[in-house]
Amino acid sequence: MAGVPRPCPAVFGVLLVLAVTVNGLSRSDLLDYGVQFGDQLLDSGTDVTQQITLDQLVFFFDENFDKVYVNTNGFLSVAEPPAESEYLGKMPAKFGIIAPFLGDLDTSDGIGKVYFRQDNSPDVLQKITEKITQAFPHEGEVEPTHALIVTWENVIAHGVPERGDDLNKKRSTFQLVLMSTELSTYAILLYPKDDLQYYSTLVEGERKPVEVGFSKGLTQGWFSWRSTQGPYYRVTTDNEDSVRELMLLTNSGRRGVWVYHIGSSTFQSVTPGQVTTVEYETPDYPPYEAETFSPETPSIEIFTSTTALPESEILSHVEAVPQNAAQPSYTQAGYPLSPRSQQPAQIQPNNPQVVIVEEEEEDLNVNVFSYYETCSTNRHKCSSFAECRDYTSGYCCHCKPGYYGNGKDCVADGKPQRINGKVKGRIFVGSSPTPVEFSNNDLHSYVVANDGRAYVAISTIPASVGPSLQPLSSIGGVIGWAFALEQPGYENGFSVAGGVFTRQTEVTFQPGGEKLTISQEFKGIDEHDHVVVSTHLEGSIPEVPEGATVQIDPYYEIYQYSSNLITSSSTRDYTVTLPDGSTQTLVYLWRQSVSFQSCPHAEGSRSIPPSQQLSVDQVFVMYDSVNQLIRYAMSNKIGSVNGTPQQNPCYTGRHGCDTNAVCRPGQGNQFTCECAAGFRGDGRTCHDIDECIETPQICGAHAVCNNQPGTFRCECIEGFQFASDGHTCVQVDHPINHCERGSHDCDIRERAQCSYTGGSSYICSCLPGFSGDGRSCQDIDECQTDRCNRDAVCYNTQGSFTCQCRPGFHGDGFTCTPESEREKTACEKHRESMLATSSGGYFFFRPRPAVGQYVPICDSYGEYEPTQCHSSAGQCWCVDRNGQEIPGTRTGPGSRPMCLEHSVFPTVFGPTTRPDANLVSPGTNLLFAQSGKIDHIPLDGTNMKKEEAKTVIHVPDQVVIAVAYDCVDKMVYWSDITQPSISRASMQGGQPAAIIIKDLGSPEGIAIDSLSRNLYWTDSILDRIEVSRLDGRHRRVLFDNDLINPRAIVADPANGRLYWADWNRDGPKIETSNMDGTDRIVLVKGDLELPNGLTFDHHSRQLCWADAGTRKVECIDPYTRLRRKIVDGVQYPFAIVSYGRNLYYTDWRRESVVAVDRVAEREVDQFLPQKRSRTYGITTSFPQCPEVNYCSSDNGGCSHLCLPRPGGFTCRCPTLNNGSCVERDQNF
Repeated sequence: MAGVPRPCPAVFGVLLVLAVTVNGLSRSDLLDYGVQFGDQLLDSGTDVTQQITLDQLVFFFDENFDKVYVNTNGFLSVAEPPAESEYLGKMPAKFGIIAPFLGDLDTSDGIGKVYFRQDNSPDVLQKITEKITQAFPHEGEVEPTHALIVTWENVIAHGVPERGDDLNKKRSTFQLVLMSTELSTYAILLYPKDDLQYYSTLVEGERKPVEVGFSKGLTQGWFSWRSTQGPYYRVTTDNEDSVRELMLLTNSGRRGVWVYHIGSSTFQSVTPGQVTTVEYETPDYPPYEAETFSPETPSIEIFTSTTALPESEILSHVEAVPQNAAQPSYTQAGYPLSPRSQQPAQIQPNNPQVVIVEEEEEDLNVNVFSYYETCSTNRHKCSSFAECRDYTSGYCCHCKPGYYGNGKDCVADGKPQRINGKVKGRIFVGSSPTPVEFSNNDLHSYVVANDGRAYVAISTIPASVGPSLQPLSSIGGVIGWAFALEQPGYENGFSVAGGVFTRQTEVTFQPGGEKLTISQEFKGIDEHDHVVVSTHLEGSIPEVPEGATVQIDPYYEIYQYSSNLITSSSTRDYTVTLPDGSTQTLVYLWRQSVSFQSCPHAEGSRSIPPSQQLSVDQVFVMYDSVNQLIRYAMSNKIGSVNGTPQQNPCYTGRHGCDTNAVCRPGQGNQFTCECAAGFRGDGRTCHDIDECIETPQICGAHAVCNNQPGTFRCECIEGFQFASDGHTCVQVDHPINHCERGSHDCDIRERAQCSYTGGSSYICSCLPGFSGDGRSCQDIDECQTDRCNRDAVCYNTQGSFTCQCRPGFHGDGFTCTPESEREKTACEKHRESMLATSSGGYFFFRPRPAVGQYVPICDSYGEYEPTQCHSSAGQCWCVDRNGQEIPGTRTGPGSRPMCLEHSVFPTVFGPTTRPDANLVSPGTNLLFAQSGKIDHIPLDGTNMKKEEAKTVIHVPDQVVIAVAYDCVDKMVYWSDITQPSISRASMQGGQPAAIIIKDLGSPEGIAIDSLSRNLYWTDSILDRIEVSRLDGRHRRVLFDNDLINPRAIVADPANGRLYWADWNRDGPKIETSNMDGTDRIVLVKGDLELPNGLTFDHHSRQLCWADAGTRKVECIDPYTRLRRKIVDGVQYPFAIVSYGRNLYYTDWRRESVVAVDRVAEREVDQFLPQKRSRTYGITTSFPQCPEVNYCSSDNGGCSHLCLPRPGGFTCRCPTLNNGSCVERDQNF
């Protein structure tokens, strides 16, 4: 671009640089607040409410009130609100509510405050009047008499984990003003710029956007005792962007200021302010000398005008605020259609546009410098099947020939398309007062693009709502529009908007007046070449009886197109055939808007008809009650509003081409079939081309190629990433943590420790008990330093030592006392009595037992040996500390059970047996979760005794996810994601008890350290790993960084190691650390997708996992890093456990427990529960615990948490420490 010459001062004068700015709202622009202005303070906390008795009535909708209630959670109500669980995330509320920022908010930290006061001073009323007059410029004069001012200052989101101290938490400040006259009330909502620092809060463990709006609550009908939901005016949507825009847009002429008429004696509906344009001002800047721009300055467009531009034209180069932006359409029932009519302009305050004014005598010439992006640096933002083109004001992406879309998303002509997503929300059916909840129900769709046929299915639909959803085929109708068969000169939705757009729909049923809103967000094409969509349903629908069928006749729908916005409305008839054969024809009204972002730089080069007609026929709807599926199918064509449909088979869809082919029309009714790009064949039959095999170097160096139907995907190998062109893989230049990677030269981990020091540096140090430089470590012989008692023998071991009292002495080796000085133990007394009884009297010889007589064996301390044997019978069994046999442990001749050392565990206490409790069988059992219950399957060796399977715990109000077992107290532990909570119950009978119920998001994995008496769990919403005692006391956060979706977690208490899996779709991994949180490293990273299940086998030292993405079961030795595949082709494994030579995993799709022989590497058995549903966590219950560790005895001497690690343990304090806890390390 040619440089701009420096202007001559004598001719052009001085250049003035004026930056056009927008008069945004700051915190100082709020109405005065604080105790110094007479405000009262709401008590600190969360969900705190206080009543305000008003000096003057306020009007809300068509009623008036003399008192209101202010609440921490960002709202004012006209009735005392219930507990927050009754309204958070469940708008519209059942009570009258004015919500400027409704969410789970918190002021308990002492920094956040809620101020409120009533005010009728003239200066305050005058300020309020100015805001109302500016918002309603065409209405008459307003005469305010009373104001209520409520200010939420520096409030935080409750329960959301933050980094740093309280001063660094995200905080929000906003203000609500109710201004009343004698006959009406207005609400003013004020949001200072940069003072809304979060846009969502945790509601029932899930992040949900803050809500803004006005709800009348339940109303009483004139001729009915039944209450119905009153009007609800919603300002924001289910998208966080609409919350952020509260600071950026307006309906009153001032950004961040929103005015609404909310009530009067003759009230009809909530009325928003009418001024959606914003005030501008041109602040004074010091003059600059003109400069010459060199040809190397890219992406700068110079506009030169010989006459002064009108102000409106100048501003159009800077920013255009859409008319009626963020202003919902309001219906009589109060459900919004769309929060804004089109996409708002993006605001970039850090890069303002610049207006340069040249002064020449009396005339002014204006040059506007506009900075824009070009293809040279943005080509990678286009689809790989698109080309990038530069225009005068920016760049645009255009699909290549043979493909269609908006350039950012392109698909091959004629290629079928899959659409996947989730459905959430709630629907009231008929007169039922209880809504049907939708929580991540699966939506799957398949479109045959070359004939416009779309198939849609939504899963897990209960019978209470399934039949009534049949009329709503257009839940998936937007998919039919997006991929409709195009008539000549017309374009379907995907051709216009691509794969990223938002659809808002309002359905009104006649004659009952039920209303349903459908919000759908299409998020583009994912790595599997599928379009991703999220759907939210809210409202009520008429009831269709169970067993009834619905028929929908063909219909037409007119779509109106404008910049970034598409609207349509229609009336649909449908016929309901009741089970008795009678029929009734009903109707509903359908209004929808689709908003998207087009490329503004090439609008002149593309012409879309302002109106197009969608023709829909062959509509099929069905509710499958057996599989709980709602199914829709329809054929879709997009074309002229008035034209006659084309008869060529390519335009009717009746051509017989392969589903992976495009139909090419010829003369008259002639046509040809051509396989879509990425497929090969004659058009009647097409096969996928494997580009990765046919063109091995197609992805270039340092990349791998993954074939997909009709296309392929390139991915950079580890250590490389895509360059700015989106295609070339370049090496990632970042420091290497050799300690984590294992590429250091320290001695083995049993003798030395590698410590990362930043960059690519590290240091090696010998572990306690060893000496050396860290690269070579030798054992220290502690026995040379007289560490034991003088009456004990010292035994040196690698890195440690042991002391043992000499014969005739009793003690731990550090303290030894003569045997004669202590009282005989119960075992010794038992043994002497048996020997005395069997000998029959006194002899000079040592007593000997009679043949067939059992005599107990005592250890060197006089306690019962854990393993007792009957020499004559040839049998051995385990006993408890009192010498009582433990059921299920007796073995036959030639075999000995693995029994637990008694001295390491406390006495067992537990709840009393419940009369209806189902006790587990003796021996080893499988325990697995199935929704609201835990079942058990006895094991005979490794064989499942399926006929003896039964339910042992029934908790119907919970969704049990993870299951773990404590072999000491015979307790089963489980996590529930509905409350959420972690609970336990005795397998010997007893009531379930919740041990952790607070500060949980979604606990999806739990692990028990029976030896140290600790509980570990993962939380995939709070993204952290925690530990506590088994009763829930002394909670400590082990990790809260670099975690995205942690789920499975297992412990190896004997060796002090912890393992967990993170199924983060962008970077799945399996990690390990010591159980005290030290030495965290990534163990497995490559060839993972969804590592759901994890298990550790103590005998083979193998860590095994089940991956629902790669559909494999694999194992690895954590110490040698040797990895091997056990089986592949599994369907959807969730959890896995090891026992003997077998692995047992639960499978969501098979709804079963599957046994795999990991030695033979094949599936050997399967258990199908009597009631089929998804199976979740799985574990084993043992009759005895097999090992001990350093924390087993007396909690290691720790006051709170004893956390084992290799070669020792660490005493750790809870995260919330009252000062009574001391941390220390202990090595052996």
